[in-house]
Amino acid sequence: MPLGAATAAHLQAAGLDPAAVEALVARALAEDLPDGIDVTTVSTVPEGQQATADLVARGDGIVAGLPLVEAVLDIVVGGSQHVAAHVADGDRVQHGGVLMTVTGPARGLLTAERTALNLLCHLSGIATLTRRWVDAVEGTKARIRDTRKTTPGLRALEKYAVRCGGGVNHRMSLSDAAMVKDNHALAAGGVAAAFRAVRAAAPDIDIEVEADSVEDAVAAVEAGADLVLLDNLPVEEMRRAVVAVAGRARLEASGGLRLDNARAVAETGVDFLSVGALTHSAPVLDIACDFRETT
Repeated sequence: MPLGAATAAHLQAAGLDPAAVEALVARALAEDLPDGIDVTTVSTVPEGQQATADLVARGDGIVAGLPLVEAVLDIVVGGSQHVAAHVADGDRVQHGGVLMTVTGPARGLLTAERTALNLLCHLSGIATLTRRWVDAVEGTKARIRDTRKTTPGLRALEKYAVRCGGGVNHRMSLSDAAMVKDNHALAAGGVAAAFRAVRAAAPDIDIEVEADSVEDAVAAVEAGADLVLLDNLPVEEMRRAVVAVAGRARLEASGGLRLDNARAVAETGVDFLSVGALTHSAPVLDIACDFRETT
């Protein structure tokens, strides 16, 4: 079944491509239904039985992915369900809180359950971890930013979850911004040469340059970098880099970042903290689907 108009509108409002989400959900469901049948459900649940189910948080966190639940239900149940969301993506929830109530064919709800929860729990876990980092640097100018260290095929969704948690996205791909790292500089004959080559090839995109020292950061700025990545610099060196750059470029801290040192890094005056763990190491937020009545 295709996505319903309301679901497509919710996905678009979240900055997600409905067609891409529909294709992803279809692939995920195919893993559960290679032969087109949910054996247990068809065997135990009478055809035509209706059910009401609650999606319930089993821990405290930030919700992300409710439009994905709608998408799974649309494809499995075909729009014959009624969905009532009690919270919105980005909201903080507590253990025992009901996120959404769904009424529809019991067979369809059971078949859709695991795919919907896999997406919702994973994205909510990312949003929850992101919010912890955002809270850690609250009151500074620093923003928490993700990386391209995402699950293959899930980048748009995982970066959406980062936004739900209060973080900001780095580049979505290798095409929408440039990142000159040490290997690029070596191949091009130096940082300045690498910067000039990228600027000539792509005059309208941001160019970020990796720096391993305060001196490298200054050289990157003088070459024309829009953004400088301070890679694995000690906190005191980051502070020196902020002073040396003096606002001529934005500065992003990366490497060796932990929640327990995030505030100290943010207080150096950098603009961003780049945290790959947001997407590659976030634990899921446990969410359950509880039936409360059938008819």
